[in-house]
Amino acid sequence: MLRRLYFPLILGAAGITMLVALGVWQLQRLAWKEALLAEIDSRIYAVPELLPVNPSPEHHNFLPVRAEGIPVGRELLVLLSRRGFGPGFRSITAFETEGRLVLLDRGFVPEGLRNQDRANNGIVVVGNLHWPREFDRLFTPEPEENLWFARRVPEMAAELGTEPVLIVSRETNPPVDGVYPWPVNGTDIPNNHLQYAITWFALAVAWIGMTAFWLWRISRSQQS
Repeated sequence: MLRRLYFPLILGAAGITMLVALGVWQLQRLAWKEALLAEIDSRIYAVPELLPVNPSPEHHNFLPVRAEGIPVGRELLVLLSRRGFGPGFRSITAFETEGRLVLLDRGFVPEGLRNQDRANNGIVVVGNLHWPREFDRLFTPEPEENLWFARRVPEMAAELGTEPVLIVSRETNPPVDGVYPWPVNGTDIPNNHLQYAITWFALAVAWIGMTAFWLWRISRSQQS
């Protein structure tokens, strides 16, 4: 009888060990992600600086900046939805500041205000440099004229003739009519490691139950 129990015991122990290990790994990832988000938040809300000479995503992502200038040229709209507003767009324009042209994410435009004129007057922008990772080659559609489906900084910069640098506005002075700032913050970065850990631990409990049931069935068949 004992020989018939070896295989389910070994399989059960291996499965439980693997599932528990995956749950523990996700808890470790959770601690790492929380520390990373805390670091990002501390960078996002630091004292704004002047726009660096050669910004790069490796060294300046989330850097708070202050820039004075004027939006120029046409507007690119990124289709999305925002809680509390419904469907709408992010408004992306070229921004001329200190003799340079960069991209400016002015914020959220509700669907009903899509065709409203947004005056390109001189403004002071406080925001963060950001290179979003929203584009997926398999699932993100290509842009249609001025309608985009992700903030693709290099492609948008080429379209508008700017540096591949995006300032995401936190506030503008004066405010832009019909545009609601949608600043960078830590909540934009997914952190699902706790849910993943719970899933792995729940599977481990289920595996224990199935192994116990298997062993019980073997024992019962031997007794009958």
